[in-house]
Amino acid sequence: MSPNTLKTVYYSYFNAIKSYGLPFWGNSPQAIKLFRMQKRIIRIMMGCKKRVSCSNLFKRLEMLPFISQYILSLMLFVIKNKNFFTLNLENHTESTRQLNNFNSQ
Repeated sequence: MSPNTLKTVYYSYFNAIKSYGLPFWGNSPQAIKLFRMQKRIIRIMMGCKKRVSCSNLFKRLEMLPFISQYILSLMLFVIKNKNFFTLNLENHTESTRQLNNFNSQ
């Protein structure tokens, strides 16, 4: 099969399941199993052996590894739900460099 066809199959099956609820369970202890499964699928798609590093394979396929996709989904969640978070300027009256950052408490 062509790489584009394999990529389409990957996105329609594995990525759809992996992405569902990623911001909520992406930090669970079971997440490492999904990352290993993702690497195994990428190696199979590219016809590589077990011990080949996947970092270049992800770049060549223009895909995000599980951890990067988790971070991206968290950032998108925060951007879409800004109204649920408070800014530092709402809690402090002093003008600081972090005044427009989200409050970490």
